[in-house]
Amino acid sequence: MMRRFQSVAGLAAVVLLAIVFSPAAADGSNIFLGAGNLTDVLRQMSVIGIIALAMTYVILTSGIDLSVGSILALATSVTALVLTRPMAGWSAGPHIGIAILAALAACAAVGAINGWVISRLAIQPFIVTLAAMIGVRGLAKWLTGNANIDIGFGQDEAAIFAAFFKQKAVVVGTFAALAAIFWVILTRTVFGRYVRAIGDNETASRYTGLPIRRVKVWVYTLSGLLSGLAGVLYAAENHQGNPNAGAAYELDAIAAVVIGGTRLSGGRGSIAGTLAGTLIMGVLTNILRLKNVDSNVEMMVKAVIIVLAVSIQKRQ
Repeated sequence: MMRRFQSVAGLAAVVLLAIVFSPAAADGSNIFLGAGNLTDVLRQMSVIGIIALAMTYVILTSGIDLSVGSILALATSVTALVLTRPMAGWSAGPHIGIAILAALAACAAVGAINGWVISRLAIQPFIVTLAAMIGVRGLAKWLTGNANIDIGFGQDEAAIFAAFFKQKAVVVGTFAALAAIFWVILTRTVFGRYVRAIGDNETASRYTGLPIRRVKVWVYTLSGLLSGLAGVLYAAENHQGNPNAGAAYELDAIAAVVIGGTRLSGGRGSIAGTLAGTLIMGVLTNILRLKNVDSNVEMMVKAVIIVLAVSIQKRQ
């Protein structure tokens, strides 16, 4: 409860600072509070937020997933490759559906492999997902010939795909729906209790007969799947399959989860906290950019916030 209160208090403080330091528009209105800017914040944070939802489960099991940014890049690449491949006799709907399913299947498979290696071979999640981060990025570059694939600028299936999936209502609505689903799973299901128990004390969980390996495989599969979904939305918004997309997204997702109060050692945390952490990161990024702060300074500010969040956790 205290962690959740701290997350909400932190969000309120960041929003207040954003209102105070926001530049003014030509008519004297507060730019940050503008409806267009607020909806932009929600859309921009939704991609990271989707990844952070599954990252919450990963960290609750006392794990980590450094490959999510590369998996996002793989999803954008696969989506663009399928959309730009002619499919004679297929209408736009099935063609778009196949592109999305192919991307999600590939990304879920990467997550499942991560989970299998971690649980079966007893290799530390940091090492496994670091290797996946490198290897999957290489796969995305190999598939695309190390080039961006532009989509969505004509009148074809790719244009229909981009026009629909880049809409704010679709992006934010997807994030909200997934947050509700993941909250229910974590708080109302046996699987959610297993996730917490494994992170809190894996040895005790093993002695009590919990399916530790199966749970870990599922957790990392979900991480890959949601990273893939984030990649599909990224491809639509940016009109391209980009094998270099998602760089450092894993750090933003981890930061959102940690700032939201989830303990890095596992066992304690919540989806509500992750939502607050994601909003904090989104508002902070937005106000720094409205003030034209250098992107390098933005990264340093985020680093300080992460350290402070972990420091508060350790004191508790």
